Amino acid sequence: MKDCLQRVEGGTMVTLKDMVPAAQNNINTQFIILDKGKTTLTGDYKKCLALVADETAAVHFELWGDECDVFDGGDIISLVDGIFSYNRKNLVLRAGKKGKVEKVGEFCMAFVETPNMSEIRWIPDPNNPKKYVQDAVISPHSRIFPPVP
Repeated sequence: MKDCLQRVEGGTMVTLKDMVPAAQNNINTQFIILDKGKTTLTGDYKKCLALVADETAAVHFELWGDECDVFDGGDIISLVDGIFSYNRKNLVLRAGKKGKVEKVGEFCMAFVETPNMSEIRWIPDPNNPKKYVQDAVISPHSRIFPPVP
């Protein structure tokens, strides 16, 4: 069977369930867009939130500017040098200023919707305050994109 997507070039791929919040652009991963919220204007910039997933977990992904118009549900996205951190009290994955997002395929990717990494409460690691550890699950699924009954 022909592979229906490309692999992230360079760097080590990380699955969504293995991401930990950090204030650095070091996440290289690949995921499918499951759902996309409304585009809003923040100052002069457009932004929208999407629910994305891979075979291990889901997370909220923030799209900025033209990314809001370019990507749709079912698109498989490669993220290079992304960042998983708090943005206005919401834990989101995003490209940030240094990262790069690119469509690498459509529709053919296995995924799960739980756990949602954005719905986990993280606390500083008592042994290393520069790192975070999981404290509790806030919700088993996205509260922004609730599952369809």
